[in-house]
Amino acid sequence: MAEVRVQEGEPLENALRRFKRKVQQEDIIKEVKRHSYYLKPGEKRRVKAALARKRNRKKARKEQD
Repeated sequence: MAEVRVQEGEPLENALRRFKRKVQQEDIIKEVKRHSYYLKPGEKRRVKAALARKRNRKKARKEQD
């Protein structure tokens, strides 16, 4: 759980910016999106394989350049 304490005399915008950065670093948004719907084990496997193929294609493309 991300927590940011507002310091004495600190503008709320700065505290909000620190909070957003902390949430992003802890991958809270990614975790929430992952749990927002159920994937069957077979679907999860297919999605994982598709992401791996995409990463490999991208890596191969970068190595060619």
